[in-house]
Amino acid sequence: MRQLASKWLKTKALLRHPYTAVYIPETCLYSEEQLRMMLRRHAFVFIKPVKGGGGNGVMRVAKERREYTCTRMENTYRFNHFKALVDGISRLRIQRPYLIQQGIQLASIQGRPVDYRVKVAKEGEKWIFRAVVARHARPGLVITNLCKGGTLLKGREALRMIYPQRLAIKKRREIVDLTRHCIPVLERRFPGIGQLGFDYGLDPNGRVWILEVNTRPQ
Repeated sequence: MRQLASKWLKTKALLRHPYTAVYIPETCLYSEEQLRMMLRRHAFVFIKPVKGGGGNGVMRVAKERREYTCTRMENTYRFNHFKALVDGISRLRIQRPYLIQQGIQLASIQGRPVDYRVKVAKEGEKWIFRAVVARHARPGLVITNLCKGGTLLKGREALRMIYPQRLAIKKRREIVDLTRHCIPVLERRFPGIGQLGFDYGLDPNGRVWILEVNTRPQ
């Protein structure tokens, strides 16, 4: 069964398909100049390793009125100019490739962000849905990973806690339908994959975003 660690390769595959591309937050490989441009366009961004999982190495970076902030786990670092921010990020990250991803303000429960994991696996010639669940970030964190203290919720229940019932049903259907569109796009590009985990975020208005795709979902 083929596995593919690179988030960047999977993102590029989905960006090439017009149906799935509109669900992808703006994403690029990390560089000082790309970070500068992304912070001009977006209120905040996430910096994450090209390879890796479990929320390890993920940083939230924002430009505020008079300073820049970089949050990693519970710790927030403040910098009074851009060069200091870049130097700070260099100290925090291992010297390996990173991505910059447009920050999405996730809808929350009790002030803590929620995202959704859809797991599918191939049995014979068919792809079977294994789970549609929600992950509720632990207090004080911006990442939802269960290994970092996040809480597992049923997908339907989480959606109904955030949106009116009719909209919650519609959004779950949209997530499932989007997954069905993504599977053949990725399978054509990466033959041999046998399982996938899609991480979706919904903003407060209910817009669905593809945050990440894993070929070895936990």
